[in-house]
Amino acid sequence: MQTHIVPVGFDYDRVIAPLVREQLDVDRVILLEGEIGSEANVEYSRRLATKLEQDFRNLLGAETERFVIENVYDYDAAFEQAFTLINDELDHEGIDAEDGSEDGPEGSRGEVWVNISAMPRTVSFAFATAGHSIMVERENDRDRIHTYYTVPEKYLETELAEELRAGIDLLEDVQGGDVDDDRVADRLAGARELLAEFDERGTTVGAKEVGGSHVVELPIAPFSNVKPFEEVILFTLGEHGEFASVSELAKQLARDLGEEYSDSFRSKVIYAVDRLGPGGKGYVEREKQGKSYRTRLSRIGKLWVRAHSGRDDERYELDSSA
Repeated sequence: MQTHIVPVGFDYDRVIAPLVREQLDVDRVILLEGEIGSEANVEYSRRLATKLEQDFRNLLGAETERFVIENVYDYDAAFEQAFTLINDELDHEGIDAEDGSEDGPEGSRGEVWVNISAMPRTVSFAFATAGHSIMVERENDRDRIHTYYTVPEKYLETELAEELRAGIDLLEDVQGGDVDDDRVADRLAGARELLAEFDERGTTVGAKEVGGSHVVELPIAPFSNVKPFEEVILFTLGEHGEFASVSELAKQLARDLGEEYSDSFRSKVIYAVDRLGPGGKGYVEREKQGKSYRTRLSRIGKLWVRAHSGRDDERYELDSSA
């Protein structure tokens, strides 16, 4: 079961287009609707939610549910709702609906996808942070939670502004008595076309492909510090990219640190990599290949190395003492 939690604001394309273009499985969709703002804003958002509800069913065959967020600017309340909602979906998807038994192998368990592209930033940040917190608390379910963003191909606000400027120029000419019927016709056609597109699609158009995907998944950083020896491992993986086994990584570390490669040193590296792996801090990925594990940085691990590579203080020098 693939559940998508989608905040509904003033966007259509980047809420549904990435799922269609990436051919993602969508079994269930929870549409989050805000109930604050001007009457026109609320009504417009409701119309989009209705259209999305119909299209998720018709285009993707997904079961849909609408969930109301009463105050989209109350961060604490949004976080609490997000925390409960995501946890409930994870618990629901981990149980077989017919016999109440646990799902099969881990790879077949359901996932929860949270799209934070639309809605006010308070709601988006609340849901992203809640997903982060749940990943920390439920280590075994980290791979079942995804928070992502979609980049629009075009923002209609800029085109609306340009159309208004052109309309102002035309009205000034009309006021002065110098008007061209063709210009009036062009302005009318342009304004009508743009407003029709706005009514149909909201404030943005399309879903832009970034890095080979229409879904920009946001990595989650763990709430724990990296110890000095773990830092050495991360920097080494960042420099070399990937090792065929933890033993190969340990040999490289021994060479870099000028230490003897021994069973004790190898065990120390294995222990540290385990702490950095999926069941620990999440900075390292391990892929079983035969009797060995190919070892490389996860995306958040790469970001950690990138963020710390410019540090030149003593704490980030190669050190195997901890």
